[in-house]
Amino acid sequence: MAHQKNAPDDRKFWDEKLETQSRAEWDTLKLKLLKSHLQHAYDNSPYYRDSFDAAGVHPAQVESLADIRRFPFIDKKVLRDRQTAVPPFGDLVAVPERDIVYISASSGSTGVPTASPFTAWDFDEWIDYEARQFWSSGLRPTDRYCHSLNFSLFVGGPCVLGAQKLGALSIHAGTVPSERLLAIAQQFQATAIWTTPSYAWYLGETAVKEGIDPKKDLGIKRIFVAGEPGGSIPETRQRIEALWGASVYDYYGLSDIFGSCAGMCEEKHGLHWAEDHILVEVLDPETGTPVAEGERGELVLTTLKKRARPMIRFRTGDIVSFTSEPCTCGRTSQRMLGTHGRLDDMLIIKGVNIFPSDVEAIARKDHDLTGEYRLIVERENHLDRLTVEIERAASDSAQDAELASRFAGHLKSITGVAAQVVVLPPETLPRATHKAKRVEDRRQNVWS
Repeated sequence: MAHQKNAPDDRKFWDEKLETQSRAEWDTLKLKLLKSHLQHAYDNSPYYRDSFDAAGVHPAQVESLADIRRFPFIDKKVLRDRQTAVPPFGDLVAVPERDIVYISASSGSTGVPTASPFTAWDFDEWIDYEARQFWSSGLRPTDRYCHSLNFSLFVGGPCVLGAQKLGALSIHAGTVPSERLLAIAQQFQATAIWTTPSYAWYLGETAVKEGIDPKKDLGIKRIFVAGEPGGSIPETRQRIEALWGASVYDYYGLSDIFGSCAGMCEEKHGLHWAEDHILVEVLDPETGTPVAEGERGELVLTTLKKRARPMIRFRTGDIVSFTSEPCTCGRTSQRMLGTHGRLDDMLIIKGVNIFPSDVEAIARKDHDLTGEYRLIVERENHLDRLTVEIERAASDSAQDAELASRFAGHLKSITGVAAQVVVLPPETLPRATHKAKRVEDRRQNVWS
């Protein structure tokens, strides 16, 4: 673990030796960590011992990174079921409770909230990575960083300690009302902020309504976003950047592992993975086999260090693509080329797969639109029909037919999906103050 609290501001890397090592060196490091971690899980977690034994696999059999594919998957349902069966944390936990010093919890939006426990060592390792990631995105000790993520059991809350570790002045704002957050940012002239893409857009619009010019009256130069695909959609990122006059960096994390575990460097060519913490697989969701670089597949993650609750082959449900090519920034870690959506957000319209992020790219690129959108799915005569609601940027409705036709044409050519497009007046669709809900499924008895 690199402790670089007093690193010079012009230093490019937080831990140069680690971040610039060859792919072969990354693989050697990951294999060493994987063997140790699987053995720790087998020796100390009743669930993993039984699961590995039932699958006929043992940590001692691992000789290459590809051998991880012999081990069974887990998913959110396993976490919930085991937590319910062996409360309060479940029997995936591999340390005694006295060693657990912190827990986060999922929102429970798709079921019972699941707790994610950390030992003191787990927590320190996590925060050191957050500092490394912030550093790669250009945050420095001279910055004033406003952390506007939820602190209530949310795993993104403690990530602020990574900013503090690298020496930035850190403002623990949390999820205060938008007007209050803008006042804080203005009073302390914060230079960086972290929120969701939807909220970054909403906050900028709110500032304008309050008579605040985000580009002139605020000092925000960097916006870190996470929680939605928007940060990796160039059109969305560019619209937010134009609104704020700031640079937007996409981050990815999940409560079941830790805060942000992948993020954009200043080059913004994908999200660098914390490969010394996590083994990444991108698999065909149907066959479970690896997809080629650049192809879309389900993200499956295995922790390499988290001792409190190892996560072995956790199916995230997120659809991503990736590359192992070295980045122009000099870092050599594997990069995620964006989160395209979730398996449970994917729509199949007349045999064609489409994600909300596919629609968002089109909505945000057309500057005659506000960039807000909603997908409505209905079933008529046993066929699914997609309606896309968009908003025009101007109050005049004279061009609605042309806007709808243009949008439908772009959607058809890019995704292959034909949809009815409805153009709405500005400010019609609801604005999100956290994660935006983009799909309204009105189908009933879909499988009948």
